[in-house]
Formats: sequence, structure tokens, C-alpha cells
Amino acid sequence: MPITRAEAFAPASMGNVGIGFDILGLAYQEPGDRVIAEYWDQPGIQIAKIEGDGGRLPLTASQNTAGVAAQSVLSRVGADCGISLTIYKGLSLESGMGSSAASAVAAAMAVNALLGSPLTKRDLLPACLDGEALVSGRHADNVAPCLLGGIVLVTGVDADHILTLPYPAQLRLALVTPEVAVPTAQARAVLPPTIPLKAMVSQTMHVARMIDALYRGDLEAIAMAMESDQVIEPARAHLMPYLQEVRSAAKAAGALGVVISGAGPTLCAVCDSDTSAERVAFVMGSVYQAAGMGATVRATQICDQGARVI
Repeated sequence: MPITRAEAFAPASMGNVGIGFDILGLAYQEPGDRVIAEYWDQPGIQIAKIEGDGGRLPLTASQNTAGVAAQSVLSRVGADCGISLTIYKGLSLESGMGSSAASAVAAAMAVNALLGSPLTKRDLLPACLDGEALVSGRHADNVAPCLLGGIVLVTGVDADHILTLPYPAQLRLALVTPEVAVPTAQARAVLPPTIPLKAMVSQTMHVARMIDALYRGDLEAIAMAMESDQVIEPARAHLMPYLQEVRSAAKAAGALGVVISGAGPTLCAVCDSDTSAERVAFVMGSVYQAAGMGATVRATQICDQGARVI
């Protein structure tokens, strides 16, 4: 008996991972978005409902990353049926945690499952990128880890150009998201159009150090490399309230390093245990609390599975 309903979960993600602008990404174990796909009696994609977005996201499928990704799946498999989507946003918009990518990936996964899974996960990458391109450009530093899981090196937009990287088992992450929005377009607009040769050499050196440290499983070296960005963070730091104060407090509490998650304003601390991550998350939140600013904190780790049908 054919299924008439499928549901998928897609996790939050961090683009850049500090030092690797647009070429490194990782999937957080939580939070994430859920999408339910069901057949309906009109051809194409409709979005029946969105919960958790505060009414900010469009219900028109062609203007929503989930709707675009879902339609792309239909087109790629040659299906002419009608599918209705219900989207549950577990991710805040404009938070630096891959919200638009998660919606696109969850929708693509759910629609593919509803159709009997004709496409593999890697086959779904182009459809997910179609959705992400609607709002953030056609780059895979959020979509690829969200879909595939783990830490990835992005060398292009084809599945063959997404390389999975190793990491030490004790790696844990502490997150704090202050109640301030940083739109990706704004965060990109402040970036320098050119950089000096010396800065380029330094940046590429630290990316290489990051890859080396990941393969050696050296957590302290990983954190040091992540935090060595001399191009992107300096340009964006003014958009991140209390960045230096949070970094100082987190390190005093045991964090090995603190970086901006994606375009921000979420900040991510690298820790070496669950206990440390929980302590550091609390301390980072306390910085905003003392400043009279609301913030959400979370202790988590890397999600190796990526998106999944549930």
C-alpha cells in the first residue's frame, strides 16, 4: 500500500566553521526544522501551514525555500502530482544556524520519501541548493552538512565536491543566540571586496591548519584554527553584540575557542566534554542576561546523520 504522508527532520548547521568562509560547514545535532509532505488534488506544491516562524515566512511555494526545493524534487523525478507541505520551524530566522537550508532540506527529504525515495541523499543536493539559492545564494556550506551530516569541506556545488572530514569524538559545542537578527544579506554586505595578499596567505594557512588538526584529532588545534579568521570576523564583529565579552567569559569557563556561527548572531564555543559545554553555554547566556538582552543557549554536538525521515 503506497504511503500518503512522509515527515523529515533537518538539523541546524554552521557555515564557515570560523576560518573556512563558504568552504566549511558542520551539522548541529539540534535544533532543526520538520516538514510533513502529503498528497493533494492539485498539481505542484502548496504550503498548507507554517508554524514557529511568527508569520514571517511566505506561504507561496515559489517564494519559500521549502517550496522551491520540493518542486525541484518533483521536476527531477518527472512527477506531476500535487504535494502539500506543513513546515514546523525549530530554527529562528536570521540566526546563523542555517534556517533557510534546513527548511529546504527537510522538504526535499519529505517529498522524496513520499514518492518512494527515488533519489539518494546525495542526489537531493541540487534540489536543496535550488531552495537555498532563493534567499542565500547557491552555496553549500549550510545545505551540505544539513543534508549529509558531519563536518564537510565544500569544493563546489556538486555532490562529488562535498568531502566529509573527521573530527575527535570528544568535540562538543555550546551555542548562544541573542535576540537580535543578522540577515545574511547584511552580513555579506559588510565584507571587504578585496583583501591584502598577507591576509590571504594567513587565511589559507589557518584553513590548512584546521584540516590538519581535524585529521589528527587535535581539539585544541582545531579550536585555535577556527578562531584565527582575520578577514570575515573583523568585518562582521560589530553586528554581533558582546562578541568579545562572550568569548572571554566562555574561555574563562573552559571553552577552547569561540566563533560566529555562520552569519551570526549565534556564537559557537568549542568544548571538550558535555559538562564543559553545558557550563560554557550557561556562562555565555549570562553575559547577555547581565546586559539586559534575551538569549537562548544550548549544549550540543555534531550530527553525523544529517537530515532524516522520521
